[in-house]
Amino acid sequence: MENDKRLKRRVWVEIDLRRLRANYEKIKAAVAPCAVLPVLKANAYGLGVQAYAEALAGADAPGFGVAEPFEALQLAGCGRPVQILSSVLPDEIAPMVEAGVTLPAIDLPTAKAISDAACKAGRTAKVHVKLDTGMGRLGILAAEAPSVVRAIAALPGLDLEGIFSHCPMAYDPADVFTDSQIDLFLSVVEDLRRGGIEFRRVHIAASDAINNFPRAAKPPFNMVRTGINLHGSFDPNGERALDVESVLTLKTRVAQVRTLPPGTTLGYGRTWCLNRVSRIATISAGYADGLPLALGNRGHVILRGRPCPVVGRVSMDYTTIDVTHVPEAAPGDEVTCLGGEGAAKVTPDAWGALKGTHAYEIICSLGNRVERVCVR
Repeated sequence: MENDKRLKRRVWVEIDLRRLRANYEKIKAAVAPCAVLPVLKANAYGLGVQAYAEALAGADAPGFGVAEPFEALQLAGCGRPVQILSSVLPDEIAPMVEAGVTLPAIDLPTAKAISDAACKAGRTAKVHVKLDTGMGRLGILAAEAPSVVRAIAALPGLDLEGIFSHCPMAYDPADVFTDSQIDLFLSVVEDLRRGGIEFRRVHIAASDAINNFPRAAKPPFNMVRTGINLHGSFDPNGERALDVESVLTLKTRVAQVRTLPPGTTLGYGRTWCLNRVSRIATISAGYADGLPLALGNRGHVILRGRPCPVVGRVSMDYTTIDVTHVPEAAPGDEVTCLGGEGAAKVTPDAWGALKGTHAYEIICSLGNRVERVCVR
């Protein structure tokens, strides 16, 4: 409707594509000469995969990693190779081969099914062999890998471009398990090389390993994968070796400002009681939009450049903040929930710490009524 075009969304997230590209360039410089594969699964962590792909293609990304076929098809026209990094189910194989998607060979039956589909379609399917070196989730067990990979290499219709694995403990630089994984992975690669099987892409490092285990980005490794670091965030543990910045700013607006007397309690559960006359603003965002419940009585947002504490429990659609020190606050004012500058800045990492989780969950939790706005 015509009137809808004049309405502004109450909650929106601004994604700085210039900063996204700058983050990508910093990661590339840190791991050079390794190639850097951006991982854009889950709609680029919910921020909008098409805009991410366009921006990163402009930064010469060699391709994109995703988790499943529908994500791969979203990027079919991006002009870059698309690689599924997790698994592919039997009924998904033929369509993915037809689409030219790079597929994971997680076991011999899957590889045979990819081979059969490729031969039937008269194509060559590009494959990366996935080893389980300790993640315990998907892939060929390292002890079985030499014989299984040799069997895969003998199948027709396959281009064994790569071999890769994933690390469950790479967020902890003091944990010895990741180094043992890398050693195990490299021993399998060397065993296969001696048998005449070599790969053009060898990779084990994702964002955590890039920061905490630099050997995973050095020869014979020649590719790394990065997801959370693209957004400018890190796992709460480990090193922060990359100088990346958050790409997102979550904003909303003030719905009402009231002066309330001492003794007034705020929100569900009445978890906050005013001990003085206070100016309280209600902002038009809540946990349905991605604000963690853990912000209640602990976090802050930014209004007119000043930090304003969250008072009372976060509701589904609204949150109350104390603006006594911002006397000019008024309905319609813009509020920064994530973002900002200086000491008052709020990051996904900070929200993750409050919630006892990490930035991955915070970014992926932004609600579907939050408008995604790309700042180019």
